Amino acid sequence: MAAAYGRIGVMGAGAWGTALANAAARAGRQMGHEVVLWGRDAAAMAQMAHLRENRPDLPGIALDPAVTPTCDLAAVAATDALLLVVPAQACRAALARLAPLARDGLPVISCAKGIERGTRAFMSEVIAEAMPGARPAVLSGPSFATDVAAGLPTAVTLAAHDEQLAADLAAALGSSTLRLYHSTDVRGAEIGGATKNVLAIAAGIVAGRRLGASAAAALVARGFAELMRFGRAYGAKAETITGLSGLGDLILTTSGPQSRNFAFGRALGAGEATGDRLAEGAFTASVLVEMARAKGVDVPVSAAVDEVLQGRLSIDGAIEALMARPQRAEG
Repeated sequence: MAAAYGRIGVMGAGAWGTALANAAARAGRQMGHEVVLWGRDAAAMAQMAHLRENRPDLPGIALDPAVTPTCDLAAVAATDALLLVVPAQACRAALARLAPLARDGLPVISCAKGIERGTRAFMSEVIAEAMPGARPAVLSGPSFATDVAAGLPTAVTLAAHDEQLAADLAAALGSSTLRLYHSTDVRGAEIGGATKNVLAIAAGIVAGRRLGASAAAALVARGFAELMRFGRAYGAKAETITGLSGLGDLILTTSGPQSRNFAFGRALGAGEATGDRLAEGAFTASVLVEMARAKGVDVPVSAAVDEVLQGRLSIDGAIEALMARPQRAEG
């Protein structure tokens, strides 16, 4: 069945979308995959087609010959499987445009790591609501766009409620440089991706404030404890949280400025301008904290990030509050 996915669509032509388009093309080289990469900016897509490179986002990395850049929404809808690579808060609007053109049964793989504000919906739920005929799936795990685009070894999780669908998509998209582990724990994969972005902002703040390696290690360890508590409260499997889409992605995203969320946090910690706040974690923090409180889950690190982002607490005040928490047994 995996071989039936001969035409792969990628909706979203930023760095991550372009990287996944290259990865899908490499995966399908033996089977003759075609990859359609859609972006909304006609001039940018024409330039990408001409230069065979996404120069603003991935300079120096050639676009695979099997990738066709386009701004034609109908072209990306007429594919056998679709990678949805737009920011989490923009997914519903993108799907609303795509839905009238897409066939029933189209596998739509969310590649965004966030929770929708207002609705508290995870991306698989957004797909199901906005495109009722689609078959939702989730791609998540430790992966930087530059590594995947260049064909460096990477391993991630592909989750779908239908195990056969997850296995087939993993087989269709996997290659010698991109290993996909399939799973039916959709919620666990989504929780890992959304939560680690908020924790990466906290790790960036620690780096920006020059609080030291000991503080950074403690932050990641206690952040992972939050991730586990939150995940269990919302039905995630422990093996998913300790796997690639949970602990693996947390380690990567808290490791340095190649992570957009870490870089955003580091700028905050250093007192620098944070630009247009494109980091997913900046949008997810408040809804994650709301959802944690609804289940009675303690997430002090994530709550501190939210307090800082909302302007209710200074960074120094947040650090002081975390360090002043009552002594307790570890867990």
